[in-house]
Amino acid sequence: MKIESMTAEEYRNATLNYASALKNLNVMFETINDEFISRAMSNPIEHIKSRLKTTQSIIEKLKKRGWEPTWENAVKYVDDIAGIRIICSFTTDIYRIATVIEAQKHIRVLMVKDYITNPKTSGYRSYHMLIEVPVYLSARVERVKVEVQIRTIAMDFWASLEHKMRYKYKTQIPMELSEELNDCANIVSFLDERMTRLNEEIEK
Repeated sequence: MKIESMTAEEYRNATLNYASALKNLNVMFETINDEFISRAMSNPIEHIKSRLKTTQSIIEKLKKRGWEPTWENAVKYVDDIAGIRIICSFTTDIYRIATVIEAQKHIRVLMVKDYITNPKTSGYRSYHMLIEVPVYLSARVERVKVEVQIRTIAMDFWASLEHKMRYKYKTQIPMELSEELNDCANIVSFLDERMTRLNEEIEK
Protein backbone atom coordinates (compact mmCIF):
# COMPACT_ATOMS: atom_id res chain seq x y z
CA MET A 1 0.00 0.00 0.00
CA LYS A 2 1.22 3.50 -0.86
CA ILE A 3 1.92 5.43 2.34
CA GLU A 4 0.36 8.61 0.88
CA SER A 5 -2.98 6.82 0.53
CA MET A 6 -3.05 5.47 4.10
CA THR A 7 -5.65 6.90 6.47
CA ALA A 8 -4.70 7.84 10.04
CA GLU A 9 -6.35 4.62 11.29
CA GLU A 10 -4.50 2.48 8.72
CA TYR A 11 -1.20 4.10 9.76
CA ARG A 12 -1.94 3.41 13.45
CA ASN A 13 -2.69 -0.24 12.64
CA ALA A 14 0.44 -0.54 10.49
CA THR A 15 2.64 0.88 13.26
CA LEU A 16 1.01 -1.11 16.10
CA ASN A 17 4.01 -3.44 16.43
CA TYR A 18 6.42 -0.50 16.49
CA ALA A 19 4.37 1.32 19.14
CA SER A 20 4.24 -1.88 21.22
CA ALA A 21 8.01 -2.33 20.91
CA LEU A 22 8.58 1.22 22.18
CA LYS A 23 6.18 0.67 25.06
CA ASN A 24 8.02 -2.52 26.09
CA LEU A 25 11.44 -0.85 25.82
CA ASN A 26 10.32 2.12 27.91
CA VAL A 27 9.23 -0.22 30.69
CA MET A 28 12.47 -2.23 30.40
CA PHE A 29 14.72 0.83 30.66
CA GLU A 30 12.74 2.30 33.56
CA THR A 31 13.03 -1.03 35.40
CA ILE A 32 16.77 -1.21 34.74
CA ASN A 33 17.17 2.34 36.04
CA ASP A 34 15.17 1.47 39.18
CA GLU A 35 17.41 -1.55 39.70
CA PHE A 36 20.55 0.61 39.58
CA ILE A 37 18.98 3.02 42.10
CA SER A 38 17.92 0.20 44.45
CA ARG A 39 21.48 -1.09 44.45
CA ALA A 40 22.57 2.28 45.86
CA MET A 41 24.12 3.35 42.57
CA SER A 42 23.53 6.66 40.81
CA ASN A 43 20.75 6.38 38.24
CA PRO A 44 22.39 6.23 34.79
CA ILE A 45 19.23 7.29 32.92
CA GLU A 46 18.02 10.87 33.32
CA HIS A 47 15.04 10.49 31.00
CA ILE A 48 13.74 8.61 27.99
CA LYS A 49 12.12 9.90 24.80
CA SER A 50 10.44 7.73 22.19
CA ARG A 51 8.71 8.47 18.89
CA LEU A 52 7.21 6.94 15.77
CA LYS A 53 8.29 8.43 12.45
CA THR A 54 5.58 10.43 10.65
CA THR A 55 4.29 9.28 7.28
CA GLN A 56 5.87 12.33 5.63
CA SER A 57 9.30 11.55 7.11
CA ILE A 58 9.07 7.94 5.93
CA ILE A 59 8.03 9.00 2.42
CA GLU A 60 10.90 11.52 2.19
CA LYS A 61 13.43 8.93 3.36
CA LEU A 62 12.25 6.30 0.86
CA LYS A 63 12.22 8.76 -2.06
CA LYS A 64 15.68 10.03 -1.13
CA ARG A 65 16.97 6.44 -1.36
CA GLY A 66 15.16 5.76 -4.62
CA TRP A 67 12.45 3.46 -3.26
CA GLU A 68 8.74 3.63 -4.02
CA PRO A 69 6.93 4.97 -0.92
CA THR A 70 5.01 1.82 -0.01
CA TRP A 71 4.55 0.44 3.50
CA GLU A 72 6.31 -2.79 2.47
CA ASN A 73 9.40 -0.80 1.46
CA ALA A 74 9.21 1.23 4.69
CA VAL A 75 9.31 -1.93 6.82
CA LYS A 76 12.17 -3.34 4.74
CA TYR A 77 14.37 -0.28 4.20
CA VAL A 78 13.61 2.28 6.94
CA ASP A 79 15.35 1.29 10.17
CA ASP A 80 14.13 4.14 12.36
CA ILE A 81 10.35 3.98 12.06
CA ALA A 82 10.48 3.47 15.82
CA GLY A 83 13.10 5.39 17.77
CA ILE A 84 13.98 5.66 21.44
CA ARG A 85 16.45 8.12 22.95
CA ILE A 86 18.06 7.54 26.33
CA ILE A 87 19.56 10.60 28.00
CA CYS A 88 22.32 10.02 30.55
CA SER A 89 24.28 12.31 32.86
CA PHE A 90 27.75 11.00 32.04
CA THR A 91 29.53 9.43 29.08
CA THR A 92 30.37 6.34 31.15
CA ASP A 93 26.62 5.80 31.70
CA ILE A 94 26.13 5.61 27.91
CA TYR A 95 28.42 2.61 27.61
CA ARG A 96 26.94 1.05 30.74
CA ILE A 97 23.45 1.16 29.21
CA ALA A 98 24.75 -0.14 25.86
CA THR A 99 26.32 -3.12 27.67
CA VAL A 100 23.02 -3.83 29.43
CA ILE A 101 21.15 -3.78 26.10
CA GLU A 102 23.65 -6.19 24.53
CA ALA A 103 23.22 -8.57 27.48
CA GLN A 104 19.44 -8.91 27.01
CA LYS A 105 18.79 -12.35 25.53
CA HIS A 106 15.51 -11.35 23.88
CA ILE A 107 17.14 -8.41 22.05
CA ARG A 108 19.19 -8.82 18.89
CA VAL A 109 21.73 -6.06 18.17
CA LEU A 110 21.87 -5.53 14.40
CA MET A 111 24.22 -2.55 14.21
CA VAL A 112 26.23 -0.17 16.41
CA LYS A 113 27.51 3.29 15.44
CA ASP A 114 29.68 5.00 18.04
CA TYR A 115 29.60 8.71 17.17
CA ILE A 116 31.23 9.51 20.53
CA THR A 117 34.51 7.82 19.73
CA ASN A 118 34.12 8.80 16.06
CA PRO A 119 32.08 12.03 15.86
CA LYS A 120 30.50 13.20 12.61
CA THR A 121 32.23 16.06 10.77
CA SER A 122 29.51 18.41 12.08
CA GLY A 123 30.58 17.56 15.63
CA TYR A 124 27.54 15.34 16.30
CA ARG A 125 28.13 12.87 19.12
CA SER A 126 25.82 10.05 20.20
CA TYR A 127 25.80 6.26 20.53
CA HIS A 128 23.45 4.55 18.09
CA MET A 129 22.20 0.97 18.18
CA LEU A 130 19.83 -0.72 15.77
CA ILE A 131 18.11 -3.51 17.67
CA GLU A 132 15.41 -6.06 16.96
CA VAL A 133 12.90 -6.76 19.72
CA PRO A 134 10.05 -9.28 20.01
CA VAL A 135 6.44 -8.11 20.13
CA TYR A 136 4.05 -10.71 21.51
CA LEU A 137 0.71 -10.74 19.71
CA SER A 138 -2.29 -13.00 20.32
CA ALA A 139 -1.33 -15.59 17.69
CA ARG A 140 2.34 -14.95 16.94
CA VAL A 141 5.55 -13.16 17.84
CA GLU A 142 6.78 -10.37 15.56
CA ARG A 143 10.35 -9.04 15.62
CA VAL A 144 10.57 -5.28 15.15
CA LYS A 145 13.52 -2.98 14.43
CA VAL A 146 14.05 -0.02 16.76
CA GLU A 147 16.76 2.63 16.61
CA VAL A 148 18.24 3.45 20.03
CA GLN A 149 20.20 6.67 20.58
CA ILE A 150 22.09 7.06 23.85
CA ARG A 151 23.65 10.43 24.70
CA THR A 152 24.42 12.80 27.54
CA ILE A 153 22.29 15.82 28.43
CA ALA A 154 24.90 18.10 26.85
CA MET A 155 25.05 16.02 23.64
CA ASP A 156 21.24 16.09 23.43
CA PHE A 157 21.17 19.87 23.91
CA TRP A 158 23.69 20.30 21.07
CA ALA A 159 21.84 17.85 18.78
CA SER A 160 18.56 19.73 19.34
CA LEU A 161 20.16 22.99 18.21
CA GLU A 162 21.73 21.32 15.16
CA HIS A 163 18.32 19.84 14.24
CA LYS A 164 16.75 23.33 14.47
CA MET A 165 19.43 24.73 12.18
CA ARG A 166 19.06 21.93 9.62
CA TYR A 167 15.29 22.48 9.62
CA LYS A 168 15.69 26.24 9.09
CA TYR A 169 18.46 26.02 6.47
CA LYS A 170 17.15 23.14 4.40
CA THR A 171 19.94 23.26 1.81
CA GLN A 172 23.05 23.98 3.89
CA ILE A 173 23.87 25.65 7.20
CA PRO A 174 25.86 28.87 6.60
CA MET A 175 29.62 28.34 7.04
CA GLU A 176 30.03 30.72 10.00
CA LEU A 177 27.18 29.03 11.91
CA SER A 178 28.47 25.58 11.01
CA GLU A 179 31.94 26.45 12.37
CA GLU A 180 30.48 27.88 15.57
CA LEU A 181 28.30 24.79 16.00
CA ASN A 182 31.39 22.61 15.60
CA ASP A 183 33.21 24.66 18.24
CA CYS A 184 30.25 24.16 20.58
CA ALA A 185 30.44 20.40 19.97
CA ASN A 186 34.07 20.43 21.12
CA ILE A 187 33.12 22.43 24.22
CA VAL A 188 30.33 19.92 24.96
CA SER A 189 32.79 17.03 24.62
CA PHE A 190 35.28 18.77 26.93
CA LEU A 191 32.53 19.49 29.47
CA ASP A 192 31.32 15.87 29.40
CA GLU A 193 34.87 14.60 30.00
CA ARG A 194 35.43 16.96 32.93
CA MET A 195 32.05 16.20 34.50
CA THR A 196 32.68 12.46 34.15
CA ARG A 197 36.10 12.78 35.83
CA LEU A 198 34.60 14.89 38.62
CA ASN A 199 31.83 12.36 39.18
CA GLU A 200 34.37 9.53 39.34
CA GLU A 201 36.33 11.43 41.99
CA ILE A 202 33.13 11.95 44.03
CA GLU A 203 32.24 8.26 43.81
CA LYS A 204 35.71 7.27 45.07
